[in-house]
Amino acid sequence: MERIVNTEQSQAWNGYEGRHWASHQDRWDAVNDGFNPLLLDAAGLAGDDRVLDIGCGAGRTTRLAARHAAYGHAVGLDLSAPMLERARATAHEEGVGNVEFLQGDAQAYAFPPAAFDVAISRYGVMFFADPAVAFANIGSALRPGGRLAFICTAEAEGNEWLMALASLSGILPIGEFGVPGAPGMFSLADPARTTGLVSAAGFADVHAERVTAYGIWGRDAQDAADFLLDSGPGRHMLAQVDAATGDRARGTLRDALRPHEADGAVMLLSTAWLVTGRRAAAGGAVRDAA
Repeated sequence: MERIVNTEQSQAWNGYEGRHWASHQDRWDAVNDGFNPLLLDAAGLAGDDRVLDIGCGAGRTTRLAARHAAYGHAVGLDLSAPMLERARATAHEEGVGNVEFLQGDAQAYAFPPAAFDVAISRYGVMFFADPAVAFANIGSALRPGGRLAFICTAEAEGNEWLMALASLSGILPIGEFGVPGAPGMFSLADPARTTGLVSAAGFADVHAERVTAYGIWGRDAQDAADFLLDSGPGRHMLAQVDAATGDRARGTLRDALRPHEADGAVMLLSTAWLVTGRRAAAGGAVRDAA
């Protein structure tokens, strides 16, 4: 593994949070898979593309990209050793051979220059310690004219799971949701700021499109509430209150999620920005490979 500058995120994703996501890969994919067609269509993957997946986690989007680029190659990069272990095992089980998973920090990783045709990410770019440096480094890994496409969180109000968690205000220390530009999940929630960052990092034709998708969060309201509160942030909040308060929080969240039960599942709408761009050549021009 190369140099890590984003140490806080590295600790989180190599601790409980990373282990939780790795052991619940199928559940998190059910939450986020609705964005996969939007992301992969925007990336315009071709059969021989070399694809870089930033913040690949347990590798769902990396494996999908590898299948789209059947004569090319897909590389997934992530900070989390537990999630990468799961990614490699799943790729082996599924027989996806044109894929590779690397542990590293996208902000500091020494990518081979112009080694990739496309860079993608599904919710893997919001936690950079320095997004300007990170996007510039990702750009260095793309050939001139290479494509960028990523999904990042939009405002809290457009995400029903966050609005359900907001029902716990006054019971758990949930803090403030949805501050665009602040470190964390909402760091790229302001599309003007985000497109500005990407453009300044050497990309042209940068656009942000508001997109939505439903995800499956559980079999029923109780299952979904337990899943949310057993994730890293939920576990952290529960650790700050006594058992009785924790039980009250679970009941309150279950009740908030009950209206979303239908046909044996809890379906919640998520809202994101789909950001696209193309790597500019020297002088700011964009050129496609011959």
